[in-house]
Amino acid sequence: MGQKFVSIFTKSLLWLIAITMAVIFAFRYLELPYSNVLLSLFSACKLPTSGTSTFHATGPSPDAEILKNVTMFNQPNSVGEHVFEEVSKTRMSRENVTYPRNGFDLEPGSESNKSIGFYECNNSSIVDSVKRSGNVSATEQVGDSSYNNTMGLILLTNCSRGENFTSKHEDRSGRPYANSPEKAPTYIDFQPYANSPEKAPTCITPPLSSITKVSRNITNAVLSQLDNETISMKEESFRPPQKDGNTSGKNSSINRVPKENQDSNIPVPEVTSISEMNKLLLQSHASYRSVRPKWSSAVDQELLHARSEIENAPIVKNDPNLYAHIYQNVSMFKRSYELMEETLKVYIYREGAKPILHSPFLTGIYASEGWFMKLMEANKRFVTNDPKKAHLFYLPFSSRKLEEALYVEGSHSHKNLIQYLHDYVDTISAKHPFWNRTGGADHFLVGCHDWAPSETKLHMDKCIRALCNADVKEGFVFGKDVSLPETYVRNALNPTRELGGNSASKRTNLAFFAGSMHGYLRPILLHHWENKDPDMKIFGKLPKSKGNRNYIHYMKSSKYCICAKGYEVNSPRVVEAIFYECVPVIISDNFVPPFLEVLDWESFAVIIMEKDIPNLKSILLSIPEKKYLRLQMRIKKVQHHFLWHNNPIKYDIFHMILHSIWYNRVFSAISIDT
Repeated sequence: MGQKFVSIFTKSLLWLIAITMAVIFAFRYLELPYSNVLLSLFSACKLPTSGTSTFHATGPSPDAEILKNVTMFNQPNSVGEHVFEEVSKTRMSRENVTYPRNGFDLEPGSESNKSIGFYECNNSSIVDSVKRSGNVSATEQVGDSSYNNTMGLILLTNCSRGENFTSKHEDRSGRPYANSPEKAPTYIDFQPYANSPEKAPTCITPPLSSITKVSRNITNAVLSQLDNETISMKEESFRPPQKDGNTSGKNSSINRVPKENQDSNIPVPEVTSISEMNKLLLQSHASYRSVRPKWSSAVDQELLHARSEIENAPIVKNDPNLYAHIYQNVSMFKRSYELMEETLKVYIYREGAKPILHSPFLTGIYASEGWFMKLMEANKRFVTNDPKKAHLFYLPFSSRKLEEALYVEGSHSHKNLIQYLHDYVDTISAKHPFWNRTGGADHFLVGCHDWAPSETKLHMDKCIRALCNADVKEGFVFGKDVSLPETYVRNALNPTRELGGNSASKRTNLAFFAGSMHGYLRPILLHHWENKDPDMKIFGKLPKSKGNRNYIHYMKSSKYCICAKGYEVNSPRVVEAIFYECVPVIISDNFVPPFLEVLDWESFAVIIMEKDIPNLKSILLSIPEKKYLRLQMRIKKVQHHFLWHNNPIKYDIFHMILHSIWYNRVFSAISIDT
C-alpha cells in the first residue's frame, strides 16, 4: 500500500513539474519576444549548436568557418538583436541558416534531439561583446529597403550570379605569367536565377564578424554621438595582445612565447574579408617574430621599447590632424608615428647601378615605387650614414625598371630577373654584415610592378616587402609585408594637380568605371552593367582625350567609383577615387588595402565581393543618403594620407608608407636576449 502511494505521489509530482514548466514556458513565450525566451531558458549564454535544428550556436566549433548563406530577419527587440549580432560575429559552418519568425521551430523527431548540444560562453555578456565590436561599416549597413523604418537586424543573403568568363594567363601589361600560369584564375562560375530573376536577392556579403543593425531614420546628431562613443571601444579591440618579457607594458596580461617565422601557419579562408584580414594582422603582430639576430644591437632594444610605448599609448582626443573615425586605433597610430619621427633611422645601400637601382621614375601606374625611392634617398631626417644605428635597411631597386631592362620578350621566363636580385643580395651580404645578422628581416623593399611578389619571394622572403600587388593568396604575409598604394601620377612636377572633385550634391552619376578588359572580372562587370542603366556609367576603355579629361570628369562627378581588379588584385583606381573625392567601391577578393595597420577601410569605402556584381546597383542604392554623405566626408579626411609632394609633409603618402614598414618592424622585432 505504501509503495503504491509513493508511486502515485511521484507521478503526480512529475506531472505537476511538467505542467509548471509548460506554464512558465508559455508565460515567457507570450510575454517576451522569442529572443528573450532563448536567453531566459538557456542561461549562462548556452545556446543549441548547429545540427538538424534551424538555429545555430553562438559558440564557435573547433572547425568553424565563415557563415555564407543566411536569411534576412527582422526583430525589433534589442536583446534579440544582440543575440543575433553575436551569432553573426562567430565563425560558423558553411550551411544555410533559417531563423524562424515565430518561436524556435526545431525539427521533430529523435534525430534533432541528438543533434542539440551546448557551448559555454565566457563571463562577459553578449551585449558587452557587441559593444566592443566598434564602428559599423558602409557595406554592413546595407539592407533590404522593406526594412527602412525599423531597427532590424540585417543578415545578408547570397546573391544572384552571372555567366562564365575566361582570363588570359597574363599580367596587366599583356605579358604572360612565365613561371606559374596556374596562378592566373580562369573563370568565375556564376549561376543566374534562370527562371525567376526578379527573385534574386538584393545583397552583399560583408565581413560577418560585424554584421549589425542600422536605423534608417536616425538623426545626424545621434549618428555623430554613436560614432564618438565607439572610438574607444574600437581602439581597444584593435590593440594587439601584449606579450611578457622586455616589451610587456603596464596593461600586459597575456603570456605569449615569441615565435619565429610562424606566418605560414596562420590559416586563411578561400575569400578573406577585411574583418578576417584585421584578425590575421592582429594575430601576426601578437605571434610573428622575425629571425633572431645573430648578435645583439642597441637598435633591437629601441624597437622593443617602441613596441611597449605603442601598446600602452595614451588615449588621443580631438587631434586636429587626425579624424579618429577613419583609423583602426588613432591613439596607437599617433604614438607610433611620433616614435618613428623621434627614433627611426634608415640605411640605404649605395651598391648597384642604374637603371635598375637608384633610378626612380615618377609617372604612370607604377610610380609609387619611384616616388618613394626619390624621397627616401633625398631624406635627411630618417636616413643615416652609420648602418650600426639603422633600424631598417632599404634595398633601392625598381621592380618596373627590372622588368624593362631584363625581361626578354616572348621568353615567358622571370629567371634572369630573379637571378639579378639574387646577385644583388649576394653583393651586399658579402660587403656588409647587416643582412647576415637577421637574414634580411630588418631590410625592406618597395615594389609596385605586378611581378614584384614572385621576383622577391625566393631570396628576399624574410624582408619587409611593400607591394602594390598585395594578394592574400599570393604570399602576402600579414604583420611583415605592407600593402603599397598604387598611384597613377600624371604630372611629375605637380602630382596633386586637379585634386578634388564636385561636391556631393553635384555628383550626378551613381557609379562609374572605365578601363581595359584585363583579367576575368571586368568582362563580368561590363556584361551586367555596360549600357544597361543610365545611372551606372560602366564602360570599357574610354576614347582618348587630352589629359584623360573624360575619365577625370567621370571620377569627379560620380558618387561611387568602381575599383575592379584587373589581372592582379590591385588597381590605381582605389587611390584615384580618393584623389577625386569619389567613394571607392573595391571589388577584388583577397586584396589587402593600403595601410591596413592604421586605416579602417570600411569606415570610408564600400567593399563588395566579386560574386555580388549582379547586384551592384541595388547594393549602392540601399546605402542611405546620410551614410553616403558620411563616407564622402571621410574620403576628404583620409585624402591627405594618399598624396605625393615634392617635399614630403607630415602624414602624407611617403610618411604613411614608411610608417607601415616601421610599424611592422617594431611588432616583429626580437632581441637576442628574448
